[in-house]
Amino acid sequence: MKKLFNIPPIPAVLLAIISVQSGAAIAKTLFPELGAAATASLRIGISALILLAVYRPNLSKINASQWKVVIPYGLSLGAMNLIFYFAIERIPIGLAVTLEFIGPLVVAVVGSKRLLDYLWILLAAAGIVLIAPWSDNGVDLLGVVFALVAGALWAAYIVLGGKVSKIMKGGEAVAVGMLFATLLILPFGIIGQGFQNMTPDFFYLGIALALLSSAIPFTLEMKALGQLPARTFSILMSLEPAAASICGLLFLQEYLTTNEIIAVICVVIASVGSTMSTKFKKSDSKAEKVCT
Repeated sequence: MKKLFNIPPIPAVLLAIISVQSGAAIAKTLFPELGAAATASLRIGISALILLAVYRPNLSKINASQWKVVIPYGLSLGAMNLIFYFAIERIPIGLAVTLEFIGPLVVAVVGSKRLLDYLWILLAAAGIVLIAPWSDNGVDLLGVVFALVAGALWAAYIVLGGKVSKIMKGGEAVAVGMLFATLLILPFGIIGQGFQNMTPDFFYLGIALALLSSAIPFTLEMKALGQLPARTFSILMSLEPAAASICGLLFLQEYLTTNEIIAVICVVIASVGSTMSTKFKKSDSKAEKVCT
């Protein structure tokens, strides 16, 4: 395991991206038996247990001001993942990640007065237009809405993550946040009755899912963040929509149309462009989506 994490930073980020998107593909294979909500509950719950065991946060030492930030942070994390699973239940993973990526893209350029940044937003909007189901292209409208809502929650997660990182250690904050994410999602999994179909094999897949989507990428990204400039890290993370599309094709045979491929390219270019035109402080880093 140590050798896995002892790799150069750029390959580490790329491996983290592949791990997250492969995890999403595995999760989707569980939907027919467990449903999206129960699958999300299983993955988030196991991820929380892993992170709590690793970082062992002392809940009694968390003060009121920290609770006020870490609880909304965890709830946004849980809601983001649950809604994202609802999205990929209806539309291909590549499209869902592409639409969801609009959230962090807006955060990256919000408040900017430069014309160039508005052009990146327009380019991303063009990608949305290409995906949008109003042209009877077979894309599920509700799936598109879920993906966009997940993107908005991702934006909230980034903002809250920036705040919580200033008052708590990163690992402890994520572990506590995952605890509240689990508390939010678990009732949906129970109501959906997907756990009635739980078997040992599904539970083992849940563990693999938690490792692929949380423990492994989080460790790789944290290591890379300590060695890479924030701009380089963010540019690499902009490849997620393309990686998601490839994983969807390889693992789920989710073929995208020409317009959908162009939409993915538009959003990737917009994200890379906005990152390159953003002024980063030395201490800045792009907020991570630990469990998508």
